[in-house]
Amino acid sequence: MGNTAFTVILLLLSIVLVGVLLLQVRGNAGQVFGQAESTFRSRRGVERLLFRATIVIATIFVVVAIVNTRLTDG
Repeated sequence: MGNTAFTVILLLLSIVLVGVLLLQVRGNAGQVFGQAESTFRSRRGVERLLFRATIVIATIFVVVAIVNTRLTDG
């Protein structure tokens, strides 16, 4: 039962993580195709929120994956 719960959590986290990453790429569409400028630009507003959310979701994903692996092996 616990293993199934962790698998479902991993699935949901992966979907959310892909969604957040796609939102970031969509916001920087001009830079993806080689038009990136060499000037420094700070993240503001929604862009900063998406950046931090990506870090948090990815960290949670890795932790849940490790716990899931430990429970499966043990």
